[in-house]
Amino acid sequence: MGREIDLLENYPKAKRNVDERGQTKTEEDRAIARRFGKEFFDGDRRHGYGGFSYQSRFWQPVIPTFQRHFGLTEKSSVLDIGCGKGFMLHDMAALIPGITVAGLDISQYAIEKAMEDMKPYVRVGDARSLPFPDKTFDAVICINTVHNLEREECGKALREIERVSRGGSFITVDAYRTEEEKRRMYNWNLTAKTIMSVDEWVAFFREVGYTGDYFWFIP
Repeated sequence: MGREIDLLENYPKAKRNVDERGQTKTEEDRAIARRFGKEFFDGDRRHGYGGFSYQSRFWQPVIPTFQRHFGLTEKSSVLDIGCGKGFMLHDMAALIPGITVAGLDISQYAIEKAMEDMKPYVRVGDARSLPFPDKTFDAVICINTVHNLEREECGKALREIERVSRGGSFITVDAYRTEEEKRRMYNWNLTAKTIMSVDEWVAFFREVGYTGDYFWFIP
């Protein structure tokens, strides 16, 4: 199995008032967010990002970490599952000229609004059934996405990551280590359907045969 490693250590950390957000979120807000449409990306902050636009300060500091970890070169290929509007892939293609990139997202809206230079490389698709042959990519990256599925379907997505990867993969999922973190996570969460403790996640990875690397999102 892979290892716990924070490949997003250089991603800027937002200042969040988790308890305040938890008090203002309703089940209706979560239902709207889980449509992953305009409301989630560019609507009211209660339903998601509250405006999802490209800013170089987010992914540019992270790409060198990915590059070192996976040994990426201009001959490499990378898949981003849950690519949104293609911001991370845009920066990867810019910082590693010649690299082959591909992105997949469940959101028709996000793909339609993708960055112009990434539109040829991103498509609407489902993490549970990736539209690629076995062992297509040198690295598969999936940030805060597979946990948006029910537990059994989350397992399907992880097995799909295994199938299309040549051996390199990295995911992040909603998790907790303490009861206080669990309380805050359930209050904070908008879209995740599978939230487990870090130990439960590791056991789940073994159960479904996921051998890639991983880290946690804990607000």
